[in-house]
Amino acid sequence: MKREQHSSAVFGEEEKRLSTRAFPAPINDDRTPFERDRDRVVQSRAFRRLAGKTQVFTSRASDHFRSRLTHTMEVAQVARHVSDALGLNTDLAETLALVHDIGHPPFGHAGERALDECLKKHGLRFDHNLHALRIVEQFEQRYAGHRGLNLTLGVREGIVKHSRDYKLSDHPGLAEYFLDKMPPLEAQIIDLADEIAYLTADLDDGVESGLLDVKHIREHVSILGRSYAAVERANPHAEEKYVFHDALQAMQKTLIKDLIHTTQENVKSVGARTLEDIRNSGRRLAALSEQAEGERMEEKRYLYDTLYTCETLDREHKKAEEVVTELFEFWVAEPEELPEGYFPEIEKDGAARVVADYIAGMTDNFILLQYADMRRRVRRGQAPLRFR
Repeated sequence: MKREQHSSAVFGEEEKRLSTRAFPAPINDDRTPFERDRDRVVQSRAFRRLAGKTQVFTSRASDHFRSRLTHTMEVAQVARHVSDALGLNTDLAETLALVHDIGHPPFGHAGERALDECLKKHGLRFDHNLHALRIVEQFEQRYAGHRGLNLTLGVREGIVKHSRDYKLSDHPGLAEYFLDKMPPLEAQIIDLADEIAYLTADLDDGVESGLLDVKHIREHVSILGRSYAAVERANPHAEEKYVFHDALQAMQKTLIKDLIHTTQENVKSVGARTLEDIRNSGRRLAALSEQAEGERMEEKRYLYDTLYTCETLDREHKKAEEVVTELFEFWVAEPEELPEGYFPEIEKDGAARVVADYIAGMTDNFILLQYADMRRRVRRGQAPLRFR
């Protein structure tokens, strides 16, 4: 496919606007602002902790399953490919891909659901996008002159808006992120790059785990079935596991090509030539075609029905919810049991929010150690009376 650079990408004067930072930053090398953001994200503690956070299967199950970090790297591969083909700002797109999951708590979506339910009892909510913004603006402390990573406006906007739209009336504190307008295409492609990457990976990990069967997948996931048949015709004597791997890659390439083509057509259909045109288009222009979207949803439903809600993972999810909920309730009731550095934050934001922030930053292994320590203290009578 011939690459075509769209004037609607974030370049030139538009890049300068989105390259602004909350605090002055010295410019002493030849990196672009978004490359510098990418390096700040990759060097952050929150990014490193993604290696110890569940994607679908916990790291205890196998060294071969994806972690939240390896998933993030796969999303970055897809995002860079798509943005390059569309003539977008690949540095911005790659940075957004690398930071898009940085706000996820331990235990994947089960941990996120549990934290959200805990916070609801205190009139609050947990949103991993908004938590990611808090991480890069407040929690990462690497510089002498300010808190946070001091990322550009463009990256911070993408963190907030890459996967959903927020109303200004509900989130007045996000006013600087153009909530009444669409995000740049670089941000719009991230959610679909995420979907393409994890749908492919989860089939792979599901078969590796023994919970999914290749023949059953072929019969119920149309796009994979077609891809498998094509690879099998070209390699009639290959082992099933190698045919399946090639079929997964072919399926992913099909979805990527469709995303590129459909987005190009959508941009043309509204006559968008500048970033402002994209912002004022009234809808997200990064999309799959109707057929590809239908097949994406078919695969997603299949994974929910056969993998995400299966008995094996359901047991893990229930244990995760138990761990998160009990620790949350323990620390909210006894905030003095938190590390001392959190005490000033409690005075400012309240115990519930600070406890949620503390838990969300943990890896799977660390939260399990904290849980085991709490339970041991309860058994020994060393915990506060209300927990004995």
